[in-house]
Amino acid sequence: MIDRNLSPKLIEAARKFPSITLTGPRQSGKTTLCKFLFPRHPYSSLEAPDVRAFATEDPRAFLAQFPKGCIIDEVQRAPDLLSYLQGIIDEDPAPGRWILTGSQNFSLLKSVSQSLAGRTAVYNLFPLVCNEITRFDKYPGNLEETLFAGGYPRIFDLDLDPVDWFRSYVTTYIERDVRSISNVTDIATFQRFVQLCAGRTAQLLNYSSLANDCGISQPSAKAWLNILETSFIVFRLPPFHSNLRKRLVKMPKLHFYDTGLVCWLLGIRTPEQLRSHPLRGPIFETWAVSEIKKHRSNGGKTGGLSFYRDRNGAEGDLIIESPSRITLIDAKSTATASSSLFSGVRRVRRHLSRLPRPCNNIIVYGGDQLQQRADGNIVPWHKLHETDFQG
Repeated sequence: MIDRNLSPKLIEAARKFPSITLTGPRQSGKTTLCKFLFPRHPYSSLEAPDVRAFATEDPRAFLAQFPKGCIIDEVQRAPDLLSYLQGIIDEDPAPGRWILTGSQNFSLLKSVSQSLAGRTAVYNLFPLVCNEITRFDKYPGNLEETLFAGGYPRIFDLDLDPVDWFRSYVTTYIERDVRSISNVTDIATFQRFVQLCAGRTAQLLNYSSLANDCGISQPSAKAWLNILETSFIVFRLPPFHSNLRKRLVKMPKLHFYDTGLVCWLLGIRTPEQLRSHPLRGPIFETWAVSEIKKHRSNGGKTGGLSFYRDRNGAEGDLIIESPSRITLIDAKSTATASSSLFSGVRRVRRHLSRLPRPCNNIIVYGGDQLQQRADGNIVPWHKLHETDFQG
């Protein structure tokens, strides 16, 4: 068990709230982290059919087993349980008693908002960020290995081959979650849909094109994408909006939370294939954007992220907005630092300069040298975690 960056936030929340709700994709380490941080709490998993039946059929008796609280894993499996838990918390709101985890964002948060609003602190635990991965005894030594391995803890904890692990992950978790969330019956077509999404990572999300290429209807494409988002496989990065009087694109960008999964879905089976792969640039962009999103989430920050693209071709991969500043970020997979890396952000910055907040430029690239230039900072990929993206 390595130290996770989210740990201080969870410990702090346990001192203030009677309940903590921890969501995130399967195998991101939620159970391991909760057991480590709260070793005196009993543990119960609703994945087990008999335990789930007990919690569903007699929720009062189930909760009565734990007079001092409990870690309840995969709580979305028994959503009505939270209504009974609400009464227990109202009778005794002592902090840190109940730790709830789940891997289906929509169904869990819907139940939480209905029953535990104001009674629970909600956090997301995503796959590992770069500086968490380096805490293992063995970790990737270069950019290609980092993109290829992704960030799921078990790969590094057990020194597993990412190809074998992701093959099992897709079959065991993604397809099972599909059946539990929706009535999808054509699993082969759904898996093709996921592969097509991987080929569109870091690209504008065109539902019509995605549906046509997969041979499904546009409503089905939207519904299936919602499933992937609910399961923390992908996320939609919204376009930047402002009163700049520019014709900005309105479609979101599609990103995956984990580039290791992207590589497996694209048929990339060795890190060396990434050196010349035609999607190396988009995969690196997805890695940088998801890395920043996860860093901010670990620090308790949500929202404030978008991308910039107008009808004239000016584009910025990521914009981070805060009350005091705007940070404009471009991701370049090249290992060579040069002034040409700033060509895109210069165009965007000219437009953003009309806003009342100052704008910082950052280039995240595949090289090793940190450089401070007149146009902004050039940050090597392995030092991304040392940059302040909290706003």
